[in-house]
Amino acid sequence: MTFSPHDRNLSVFHHPVLTVLVDDSKSFIDSLAFQMDASRAVVSFTDPREALAWIREAYATRHPAFLPVRVTHDDLTFLSERRTVQLDVDRIHRQIHDIHRFMQPGVIVVDYSMPQMDGLEFCQALQDLPCKTILLTGTADESIAVQGFNHGLIDRYVKKHDPNMVARLDQEIDALQQQYFASISRTLRDLLTRHSYSFLSDPPMADRVRQTAARYGFVEYYLYPNPVGMLLLTAQGHATLMVIETRAGLMSQVESAEAYEAPAALIEGLREGRIVPFFWPGNGMYTPACADWEQYCLPAERCEGREEYFYALFDLPRHLLQEPVVSLQSFLADFSRNPRALIGGNKPA
Repeated sequence: MTFSPHDRNLSVFHHPVLTVLVDDSKSFIDSLAFQMDASRAVVSFTDPREALAWIREAYATRHPAFLPVRVTHDDLTFLSERRTVQLDVDRIHRQIHDIHRFMQPGVIVVDYSMPQMDGLEFCQALQDLPCKTILLTGTADESIAVQGFNHGLIDRYVKKHDPNMVARLDQEIDALQQQYFASISRTLRDLLTRHSYSFLSDPPMADRVRQTAARYGFVEYYLYPNPVGMLLLTAQGHATLMVIETRAGLMSQVESAEAYEAPAALIEGLREGRIVPFFWPGNGMYTPACADWEQYCLPAERCEGREEYFYALFDLPRHLLQEPVVSLQSFLADFSRNPRALIGGNKPA
């Protein structure tokens, strides 16, 4: 998992999505798809109108209208000033049980010079959707691509004649996937950072989550509500919970431990910020069920941002996930065998 250094905030979730290639030359598109990162699921089209129809169908049927926000009204008056917003944060990480998360067309790569419609017209037809776009240009098309970029019709352009075109394209796709998730989760992140999830918009801690994902080869992450942190997944679907505590959070843990007359060593370790707990039998807090407390605690790593954070990585007990995880590895295996059985819609190239 690679990340752009320019966006210092953390998306509420991040996972691989589909890359869509659109070019009227089948030989070029087949060669390009073959050379791209093997862990990237690619759908290709030689007909831009078929591609547009398929992308729109995909967003209508598979893109989560997932924002876990529910607006409730006063049952008697229905007055707008008496509306309340409820967040079901659990829904964020429950996406790991749904194969459709991998089938969102997040980044579209389209050739500029096509007979039915040019690449800028194609991208303009997608402007109401959250997908990100890359325009492939020939030498004569570069000035047009610059104008398209400056007018917000495209997100990137890559020169076809660049000898490092494939490597450059892979880098741009990775960067735009990050932007894709930043944009579709921005409203939710802004709501959550007002409450118990400040690290999402605290750049040093957000960077630390990304660095941890890259260091250990995690390919997905999701906000996890209790205890607060990020659920990290490998390509094989192994789940690790990065528990993230603030000083105030540790003091709440101290109060709960003291209320149950926990061992002094535990209370002292929490108070001094030397350990991070994951008391899953006690629903996140110390209870007598966690009397053998050392198996539920790990040494704390620290990160200084606007707040002081304490974090540790725990293997997540499988029973806490309730349903089987649909892994990237299993999706890619199914996709390589029969992509049309998964993605449906119009027939790709």
